[in-house]
Amino acid sequence: MTNLSVRQVRFRYLTLYGLRWLPTGLMIPVMILLMQERGLSLTQIGLVGTAQGLIVLALELPTGGLADALGRKPVLVAAWVVCLASLTIFAVADSFWLFFLSWALQGFYRALDSGPLESWYVDATLAADPKAEYEPGLGYAGTVIGVAIGAGALLSGGLVALGPVGPISALTLPVLVAIALQTIALVVLLRLLVETRSARGAGALRASMVEAPRMVGQAVGLLRRSRVLLALVCVELFWGFGMVTFESLLPVRLAEVVGDADRAAALLGPASSVAWLANAAGAALTPLLLRWLGAAPAAALLRILQGVTVVGMGVFAGPVGVLIAYLACYTVHGASNPLHMGLLHRQVDGPYRTSVLSLNSMMAQPAGALGMVVLTTLADRSSVSTAMFVGAVVLALAAPLYLPAWRAGRAATADGSGTPPVGPGAPVAEPEVAPGLAAPAAPATGAVSPEAVPTADVTATRSR
Repeated sequence: MTNLSVRQVRFRYLTLYGLRWLPTGLMIPVMILLMQERGLSLTQIGLVGTAQGLIVLALELPTGGLADALGRKPVLVAAWVVCLASLTIFAVADSFWLFFLSWALQGFYRALDSGPLESWYVDATLAADPKAEYEPGLGYAGTVIGVAIGAGALLSGGLVALGPVGPISALTLPVLVAIALQTIALVVLLRLLVETRSARGAGALRASMVEAPRMVGQAVGLLRRSRVLLALVCVELFWGFGMVTFESLLPVRLAEVVGDADRAAALLGPASSVAWLANAAGAALTPLLLRWLGAAPAAALLRILQGVTVVGMGVFAGPVGVLIAYLACYTVHGASNPLHMGLLHRQVDGPYRTSVLSLNSMMAQPAGALGMVVLTTLADRSSVSTAMFVGAVVLALAAPLYLPAWRAGRAATADGSGTPPVGPGAPVAEPEVAPGLAAPAAPATGAVSPEAVPTADVTATRSR
């Protein structure tokens, strides 16, 4: 695929990953406030946000298939160009429809961006060394995303404090800096991401668009042929539903215990930055968890632990306790994502990798929407604590879904068939592994080679 070493692939992946999330960190603190400043009501802001969600839901799988068929680099370049256009429109928008257009473009960006960079990293790593373990690199990525978003949020707050500058309002300054950083990121992407593709040009694009639906169909077919992969993807249903507790209900819960919404918002600003650093710290634990427990047992345990932290947010009576539970929740969140994604990658061969990642990500969209409706309604009719408890139970219920991956990993280690990937048409040694799937590899049992263990080692965020 490339002539890069495993170390070079990891460095380029982490550099691009950090540049991808830094503008997001700048935007998070000011997006809603800037739209309010320019005249949108909260209801209008909610409607604007639906543009992104609906487009991501509609295009997540087709764009994943396109990335597998055409190549990861051209799809990523298109994604980051669309993001740049979206940020530019957002910076000057002064009406509902301009903001709607900006968020719609963000939907296109997120759909295109979901999966290709990570798929390139895994495939390039295996091309450099078929026996290389890429889970530690995914853990590094979780650390990078936490640091990048946390640093971006702090920089955004500093820029707002310095503003306004001439005719530019304080809330607009972070958006302009995000545009500059996105431009730099696009240039670095063109330079660092190298990929060998068999065909280029308009003919390749047309052929890839024709091929993309077949790639999507093959990816969906993998779920029917692998109980392990199906169970891993179904984890997203529980995760997406339960994430509403700490992404949407936590501010309401904090305001409830503080007794003042403004004070709660003031506390939540720096707490959010620290939470992303906690997310990074959790991701840094990935190599240790792989070594001590193995990927599947550790992932299952973390699902239960995250449920416990959400219960803590719902039952602690003071702001200190709620915020400690919030930070613990994000620490667990950061550790969970690399483990889950590593297990997912071990179940699929390269040609369908991005399609499966998109399918995995897409499962969280309807689950999150359902969780938002159910848990907010429950909070209104009963209490926020009750809603958080229900969300915590749902998060913990995902734990048994890691059992098939654990069993398959143990079986593969026992018979020695777990290392080589299984491509289309290859012999199948394990009943649950079909053509196009990869047999569960040794890291699922917890082995980490010495060179793969970071010295100082997210996901999402899983950041969706």
